[in-house]
Amino acid sequence: MIKKVSHIAVAVPDIEEAAKFYTDKLGLKLVGREDVVGTKVTVGFIPVGETRIELVQPAAPDSPITKFLETRGPGLQHICFEVDDVAAELKRLDAAGVKLIDKVPHPGAHGTMVGFLHPSATGGVLVELSQQM
Repeated sequence: MIKKVSHIAVAVPDIEEAAKFYTDKLGLKLVGREDVVGTKVTVGFIPVGETRIELVQPAAPDSPITKFLETRGPGLQHICFEVDDVAAELKRLDAAGVKLIDKVPHPGAHGTMVGFLHPSATGGVLVELSQQM
């Protein structure tokens, strides 16, 4: 069951450069960065109420974000919903015929377990499900 919007991810070539808009123009704060080794990205966190904007920068040439930036340029990359049990949600959605990128959760930022739904199943939006551990 979806509890809330966890974060909105924006693909960027450079976190520090992209953060300037959010900090200088909107008055928000970049509060930290984290390398997510499994997906070869570095993520910068900008809290907005209970939700975060996550600036996602490639950490390696073969990062999925590198390909995203090459084909689509900087911009909205995915929306993430927090759930109680990501493994159960992925199993339920798979059984319901929803096309998944991940059938098994894997580590995400902030000590979470995550799984992604394929954009072809969600009206063109990459959707991440995240569980706090």
